[in-house]
Amino acid sequence: MSKRKLKESSGESPECISQVQKILRERFCHHCAAGKLFGMEQQYRHLLELLKRTTVHGESNSALVIGPRGSGKTALLNHVLKDLREMKQVRENLLEVHLNGNQLLMKIPFLSGLLQTNDKVALKEITRQLQLENVVGDKVFGSFAENLAFLLEALRKGNRTSSCPILFVLDEFDLFVHHKNQTLLYNLFDISQSAQTPVTVIGLTCRQDILELLEKRVKSRFSHRQIYLMNSFDFKQYIKIFKKQLSLPDEFPDESFAQKWNNNVQLLSEDKAVQDVLQNLFHHTKDLRSLHLLLMLALSAVTVHHPLLTAADLQEASRQHRADSRANIVHGLSVLEICLIIAMKHLNEVYDGEPFNFQMVYNEFQKFIQRKAHSMYNFEKPVVMKAFEHLLQLELVKPLERPSVRAQREYLLMKLLLDSSQIMDALQVYPNCPTDVKQWAASSLSWL
Repeated sequence: MSKRKLKESSGESPECISQVQKILRERFCHHCAAGKLFGMEQQYRHLLELLKRTTVHGESNSALVIGPRGSGKTALLNHVLKDLREMKQVRENLLEVHLNGNQLLMKIPFLSGLLQTNDKVALKEITRQLQLENVVGDKVFGSFAENLAFLLEALRKGNRTSSCPILFVLDEFDLFVHHKNQTLLYNLFDISQSAQTPVTVIGLTCRQDILELLEKRVKSRFSHRQIYLMNSFDFKQYIKIFKKQLSLPDEFPDESFAQKWNNNVQLLSEDKAVQDVLQNLFHHTKDLRSLHLLLMLALSAVTVHHPLLTAADLQEASRQHRADSRANIVHGLSVLEICLIIAMKHLNEVYDGEPFNFQMVYNEFQKFIQRKAHSMYNFEKPVVMKAFEHLLQLELVKPLERPSVRAQREYLLMKLLLDSSQIMDALQVYPNCPTDVKQWAASSLSWL
């Protein structure tokens, strides 16, 4: 069927629907600072003014943006940076370096040596983002401070008569606290107090107690500017956010379809079934990422033949959103791994949720083999350890602390990330699960 005939039969062209999905997916995935900030106008003005003083007036500074996950810390920063770049006096004058604590940790092999490796990785990332690889080459200095000073000196010796302002953004700021002697933070805050190079350091974190984690020398160099974000909106405002996030912009190419789409969004916001879906999500979490995920799932139902969202689409998206991903992972585990999870469940019940280690789980598994199991093979300990490590990789089990090099794997304290109801529900639909394993999972602890 030709595109013209397809449009006649459905009412909308494939290009139009594709454009709708592109715009909204970029918005939901935070690929662009589109739309409006909700309930953080004061924080926006504060951060914008702070960065303007650096980019326009050459004033160095530092600040922390603090709020729970999904409160809009990254969205706030993206909006501020977008508006800054549109200012004539800032355009082509601001250098940005974005560091993420999680990403830097991922670049370091598990249990590999000392933590100052983080600072070396961070320095390489700073060099790459400032595009100074040709200046640095293979030069190696004695300390992180000397390396950083050399980079800033290289920028000052560029073609510009004065130094460009530099913005350092540290996402997952609390992870940088674990660097050896907090060297990275110390040096960044130290240069932010220097008048030679305009530098501002912005940290994003969900830790309310972050200042308590800073060393004294680091804290003394921090400006103590803190911008707090809290999801304080009520359900009426939440409905407005829903409409704003789902509406198409005025500049959408097909004005008639944009009007039809936005009118449909208004009707959806007044629909009782849709309000029930949103109310359930609102009471569960005010995290806007969760709302974006719900809308992303609903948007996947939009096609050329189904160009407008319906209440049923949002209800189905809600059902998928509530699906228990961890319980679904259990369906693909081996029987040995299932047994280890049941052993952890019993340990949680015996010790009232206290952490456990592999040795305790292995002992519990051995009790089951000796007393209850008729269909289970008694695996050797290294095989059981391998199964335990697989559960760790799947993030069904989580270590309480970062493992050190010298720590024995058998005695690292762990926490199970599944509750009893998730385990029992998963076992009900687990294919070909041995009866004695199910009975062990459902049994009381009197046999221990």
